[in-house]
Amino acid sequence: MNRVILVAGATGNLGERIVKALLQKEAEVRILVRPTSDTEKINSLQKLGAKVYSVNMTNVQEIAEVCKGVDCVVSALSGLEDVIVDAQKVLLDAAVTAGVRRFIPSDFSLDFTNLPAGKNRNLDFRRTFHTYLDTKEIAATTIFNGPFADLLKGEMPMILFKQKKILHWGNADYRMDFTTMDDTAEFTANVALDPSTPRFLRIAGDQITARELAATMSDITGNKFRLFRPGGLGLLGIITNIAKTIAPGKKELYPAWQGMQYMRDMLDEKGKIDIYDNERYPNLKWTSVKEMLSKR
Repeated sequence: MNRVILVAGATGNLGERIVKALLQKEAEVRILVRPTSDTEKINSLQKLGAKVYSVNMTNVQEIAEVCKGVDCVVSALSGLEDVIVDAQKVLLDAAVTAGVRRFIPSDFSLDFTNLPAGKNRNLDFRRTFHTYLDTKEIAATTIFNGPFADLLKGEMPMILFKQKKILHWGNADYRMDFTTMDDTAEFTANVALDPSTPRFLRIAGDQITARELAATMSDITGNKFRLFRPGGLGLLGIITNIAKTIAPGKKELYPAWQGMQYMRDMLDEKGKIDIYDNERYPNLKWTSVKEMLSKR
């Protein structure tokens, strides 16, 4: 019998990929959508075989009905505190009420377990939810995948394409973790179908330094990319605090200072991973940063 997986946030960038990966593995996939969700994406996923349930995302009992018979709930919800904390609590309570055995929270980030609290707003939301999650009688598995490699194509201001420079802070030879969204989705689908996963799994599709990234871009484009270092992590922290004061952006998911907080944390030695779980599913082929950027 095929396992039944429920995905919340299925119309989002990562959630949609997770659903497709699960369907390719012949899982029965249920997706939760709001009445206001993207109709085109819903229809596309429904045609692929996903079972769609339009629900009130604040109603535990309504969601619990959809959770009946589900083996694992995957949260790919994206947002601020009202989503990552409040909406996920409702989703988790519904899963527990329905007797679901496993839950994958919407972390999909760098490993923040050893980083100090109070320094990164979006990661702190996840910490808050973890505190609640760990009180519940359900097996949870968090996936730490580092930054999405896809963001290097433009959203993450590290590759300055027009200036032919690589922006970096601190040590140009510090190895950074990156994983593509597709690889993260594929790994997540495997985790959802695997009843024996631990509390934390850590992956990195590729590891690359700023210096190597400059060489990679030079090779891909045929143009010389150079390193651009404005300063160390201390200066980045100061600039981040100034940016947060000048432009608070409390209702924005990714204000400029949030990106700075993330950049600082991904370069912090405290967040360095010692053991990766890339080999847990041997058939998964990891995409390098060079392969991903070559398709740009």
